[in-house]
Amino acid sequence: MKIVVIGGSGLIGSRLVSNLKEMGHDAVSASPKSGVNAVTGEGLAAALKGANVVVDVSNSPSFEDKAVLAFFEASTRNLLAAEAAAGVGHHVLLSIVGADGLPDSGYMRAKVAQEKLLKAGKVPYTIVRATQFFEFIEAIGGAGAVGKEIHLPPAMMQPIAAKDVSAELTKVAVSAPLNGTIELAGPEPIRQDELVRTFFTAKGDKRPVIADPTAQYFGTRLDDRSLVPSGKPHVGITHLAEWMREAIHS
Repeated sequence: MKIVVIGGSGLIGSRLVSNLKEMGHDAVSASPKSGVNAVTGEGLAAALKGANVVVDVSNSPSFEDKAVLAFFEASTRNLLAAEAAAGVGHHVLLSIVGADGLPDSGYMRAKVAQEKLLKAGKVPYTIVRATQFFEFIEAIGGAGAVGKEIHLPPAMMQPIAAKDVSAELTKVAVSAPLNGTIELAGPEPIRQDELVRTFFTAKGDKRPVIADPTAQYFGTRLDDRSLVPSGKPHVGITHLAEWMREAIHS
């Protein structure tokens, strides 16, 4: 099959393209680096010619509320139009667990808007909602910096390794569309402050990580249900300790 990966040069996309090529598929990495811009539509028609599946793992360069909404809405509209013209039979979207439960977050609102466009479109689809990636732990900690301390909400999470997300997307891309949503999470729940504290301690960062119920997560309040799956998710195989050994000592 020809499978076009929008955002194919990024953290998830590059692994996905590699996985698909190893399986013998014609996997095409499409991003502004390769002359394909889903926001403007540049290069889409040529990239999607003969494509069976499109996987969208692209991300906005700006997380400002208006900019991120404009990015996801424009890119999704352009993709759906180009896919319909090319006869694409399956659109796979990477989204976020709990997105519709965090309306105070402009980024989450934008992902929900993206999902709604896909559901209202005519191209068969599968949405894969994943939890936060282990690879983002440092950024989560940095966002909670208050002076020389890190203040984070003690909300429950179930983070996952990027390679496990790519592995799930690989399976979905070569399967029939569900016209529905899959939730994907890591193998173990952990509170956000504990997650960051564990990682910072392992890498020698001595800043204290404080469990602060008033702290926000990228502009929104969390509770123990905000960032964890609501049903029975597909579960990755990589545990935090294993990922840290590779990430810190590689």
